Amino acid sequence: QVQMDESGGGLVQAGGSLRLSCATSGTFFSISTLGWYRQKPGKPREMVATSTNGGSTNYADSVKGRFTISRDNAKDTMYLQMNNLKPEDTAVYYCNAKPLGTTYDFWGQGTQVTVSS
Repeated sequence: QVQMDESGGGLVQAGGSLRLSCATSGTFFSISTLGWYRQKPGKPREMVATSTNGGSTNYADSVKGRFTISRDNAKDTMYLQMNNLKPEDTAVYYCNAKPLGTTYDFWGQGTQVTVSS
C-alpha cells in the first residue's frame, strides 16, 4: 500500500518558521516528482513547491526565497522548510508524489498551518 503522512504543521506568529515533513511508504518515492500544495479556505488547491527526482525545484512566486523543498530518498521522506511566514500562508498543506512513467498521483491527508499577525 501507499501511505503519505504529513507532520509539522501548527500555529506560528508572522515571521516565524516551520518545517513540514512527509513520511512515505512504498517503492515509488525515489522515482517520483514530489510536491507540496496548499489549500486556503474557499480556494482550490495550489502548487507551493515541486522537486523532480533529479533535484530540480520549482516554487510558487508567493513563496520564493522563503520556502525550501527537499527530499531524502534514503528515508523516503520529503520536507518543506518555511521561513518568514506570513498570514497569507495560512492553509492546509498537502504532500504529493507523481511516479515517473505513470498516471498515479498520491496525496497525504494534509496538515494545518496557521500564521497569526
